[in-house]
Order: sequence, then C-alpha cells, then structure tokens
Amino acid sequence: MASNITEGLVARGWDVTLFATRDSVTQARLHAVVDKGHEEDSNVDPKVAEYLHDSEAFERAGEFDLIHSHYDFMALTYMRLVKTPVLTTIHGFSSPKIMSVYGKYRDGYFVSISESDGASGLNYLATVYNGIDLSLYPFQESGGDDLIFLGRIHPDKGVHVAIEVARLSGRRLIIAGIIQDEAYFQKHVEPHIDAQNVCYIGPVGVAGKNELFANGFALNTIPERFGLVLAVANAAGVPVKSFPNHAGGLPECGDLPREV
Repeated sequence: MASNITEGLVARGWDVTLFATRDSVTQARLHAVVDKGHEEDSNVDPKVAEYLHDSEAFERAGEFDLIHSHYDFMALTYMRLVKTPVLTTIHGFSSPKIMSVYGKYRDGYFVSISESDGASGLNYLATVYNGIDLSLYPFQESGGDDLIFLGRIHPDKGVHVAIEVARLSGRRLIIAGIIQDEAYFQKHVEPHIDAQNVCYIGPVGVAGKNELFANGFALNTIPERFGLVLAVANAAGVPVKSFPNHAGGLPECGDLPREV
C-alpha cells in the first residue's frame, strides 16, 4: 500500500521520501535503516528495526510538509515531538490493548481503509479504500477450478476457514503467503497440506499472483478491514468468497469504482 501511494504521488510530481528497507524499489527518494525486512533476514530483530525506522523518519521531520504513517500505533508516540503534521492510515487494530495509545493521540489525523473499521473518538478525515495498479493484474477471461488463499498465514486471516471451505466443496486449495504465525501454521494449516488437496507454495510476487488467478475458481477470505487481495482478485476477474456480514470492508466493495 505504501508503495502504491508513493509511486502514484511521484508520478504526479510530488517530492516523496520513502522510509523502507534498502532493497525496496521506488522512484521516490529511498531512506533505509535496514537492508531487508525481518521476514527476509532472520538476523533482523523486528522490534529493533521498527523503532530505528520510526525514529529515523521523525528525526528528519523538519524536511517534510507531511508525514504519512502506515505504521500502526508506534509512530503516534512521536507525533507531539515534531511540528510536521502526521497523517496515520489505520490498517486495523491488532489488539484492544493498543487502543490506549490511539486514545491518547485521538486528536491526530486519521484515515480508515473501510467504513466498518472505524473506532469512536478518533479524528477521522476520510475513508480511503486500498487502491491498486490495475496494469499489474490483467483481467482473466476464464479461470480454473482451484480455490485460492492469498495472504499472511495468521489466525486473523482465517486460513483454517479456507481449508474447511475447500474440504466441503471438494476443490483443491492453493495457499500462498508468508508464515507470520509459526505456531498457528503448524497446528491448523500444515497437518492439512498433502500436495494434492491443499497445497502451500509460499509467498508470491505479481507474476505468481497472476498465475494463481489464471487457474483460480474463487478466492477465499474472511470479513477483514479491506485487504489489497480483495481488489487484486476482482481486478483479475476472480470472484471473492467471504461471509455475509459487516465485520469487514467486503460488503462495501460493491460501491467501489472500477479503477480502485
């Protein structure tokens, strides 16, 4: 998401500095404190990298007209230490325990990624749905027979639900994504992987996603805030199957313009 916004702003003539890992590809000015993310380099301590990353951006706050943070609640704790306005796009509330931080900094500037995922009392400026570059995901005229799960292997993403849907429907399930919760993977996902009915292929890039979509019957997901995968799958012509409730942003998708 940060990449999409960064490249879009640069294309429109804005001067943008992207704070990200040194291996990031961008047309903006890239400023990094670590070479790779902790998912790609096990020697990187996630918490150390996070706080070095945050502090580096805010120590240079005077160089910018605006800091746009996608970094959850951590960056909020620096907000009152700088004069530069800080806009925070909230991609979800990972735990009730973090809400005290949002409560303390409720007068900041916030963006929600779906109407369903707001928190009362915060100074929301707008709801801005996640956007994608449609040129990366060409429309597939015809699909295949496989069910697809695309995303982080984590309880919040409901991989176990996708496995059960595949079992009940009699269709093969292809799972793609990083393993973010190893214990969850070992207990609820790995026992079902048999390379025939349930396959795990690891993380995939744009080419890998398009290959999955070319053979996909539908993408399984749970009601979530507004994952990029929803827009990506629909752009490629793959139906998204979820639950008929308003616990996430999926019911709002019908109101989106085609270019989102």
